[in-house]
Amino acid sequence: MLKQSLQQKLLQKLSPQQIQFIKLLQVPTVSLDARIKEELEENPALEDMSLTNMNEPAEEYPDKDPEDNYNEEEQGSEGDEFNVDDYLQEEDVNDYGNNLNNSSDDEEDRKEMPIAIQNSFFENLQQQLDLLALNDKDFLIGQQIIGSLDDDGYLRRPILSLIDDLAFSQNVMATEEEVEEILKIIQTFDPAGVGARDLQECLLIQLRKKDQDNPVIREAILVVENYLDEFTRKHYDKLEKALNINSDELKKIVDEILKLNPKPGDAGSASEKQLHIIPDFHITNNDGILILTLNAQNAPELRVSRSYQEMFEHYDKAAQKDKKMKEAVQFVKQKLDSAKWFIDAIKQRQQTLLKTMNAIMNYQYTYFLTGDERNLKPMILKDIADKIDMDISTVSRVANSKYVQTEFGTFLLKSFFSEAIQTDSGEEVSNKEVKKILEECIANEDKRKPLADEKLTEILKEKGYTIARRTVAKYREAMNIPVARLRKKL
Repeated sequence: MLKQSLQQKLLQKLSPQQIQFIKLLQVPTVSLDARIKEELEENPALEDMSLTNMNEPAEEYPDKDPEDNYNEEEQGSEGDEFNVDDYLQEEDVNDYGNNLNNSSDDEEDRKEMPIAIQNSFFENLQQQLDLLALNDKDFLIGQQIIGSLDDDGYLRRPILSLIDDLAFSQNVMATEEEVEEILKIIQTFDPAGVGARDLQECLLIQLRKKDQDNPVIREAILVVENYLDEFTRKHYDKLEKALNINSDELKKIVDEILKLNPKPGDAGSASEKQLHIIPDFHITNNDGILILTLNAQNAPELRVSRSYQEMFEHYDKAAQKDKKMKEAVQFVKQKLDSAKWFIDAIKQRQQTLLKTMNAIMNYQYTYFLTGDERNLKPMILKDIADKIDMDISTVSRVANSKYVQTEFGTFLLKSFFSEAIQTDSGEEVSNKEVKKILEECIANEDKRKPLADEKLTEILKEKGYTIARRTVAKYREAMNIPVARLRKKL
């Protein structure tokens, strides 16, 4: 049974402006330019001053001409009208940008970096295929195989799937033997190991390209063929017994295998995969005084379009206002509102970034002076949120995607947050201090007899850090350090 009723509810909803600010806040500097360009393309009422001022003299667009004043009584007669003054800005459009002390690196940030022209991994393989004397059918099979390789250089697709691809896409009817034959040819290409279907085949391809008269190479092939599982698990005692060799001979074999590249595709595309990080903040040490600056790219020179302002004034002064003109006025108003909101969101983003980073810098002042991780104080999101009187989620959005450049490296803000651990003396220290000690202990250990988690727990206890073995294991895994058995070396 359907029933209608009236209900009153009290709800909290985010306004479009708040949503826009939240989205902009979590955008890192490296993506901010693209976001601004997207907004400029969608909204013609928004202008980038760095572009418009290049060819246009400023005096053509005076901020406000006294002769352009209009009758406010006429404006009040229309219920959907608004005040044009809200959209007029002062000529100094950079006042919110230049005051951030970010102009020092402006010119450097805008310089275009030259890009080295080089062949990609797949182009390199295609060039090697082009040099072979193959008939049309074999050439198409070779192209299909190269196109089916993944970024690591492996052929993960089954041969039967390649045969189906050739039949449907190239109209080439190939047999399994023909595809296998061309695959063997591609496996001779550089880099060595390309075209393998698994790790074992990849290592064997590389080993078989080496000197087969060398007994170490022959033993290495034997290990990869028959004892790869024992090798990866570092059960060296089992290998010595199975091969009837001593530890010195095994060490030579292991060193030879470790020289091989398990991901040959990475060698050709490593430069393409490098992540280019643009820091959002810069911290410099001026004789013991830290100076924080915001990256110049975070302060774009945006303004509301003068032509759109003048367009609205023209409509507003019109004696007759028919339906079409009202629709045009509404369209212009919508675009002007959107432009103003975006500029306000950019301003608020800058202020929030600086406020948050300044609080982090002051909280960890000693660390930013020295660069020693042992000077990092325990700090959680709530500590900073309380200092700047903002929500924890706001601090989280800043910390998760922003980088700061210091004199000792560039770091993600999230890396400065850590939990507190209490020492035997009752002092609270950051868990990063414990991780640093663990890292040093493991780096200085005897690799023939690496330290187990239990032993690391005892060492920390001797230094005054009483933590459980499972916590040590958790910290070790967080630092991507394997267990003791896998750290063992001959």
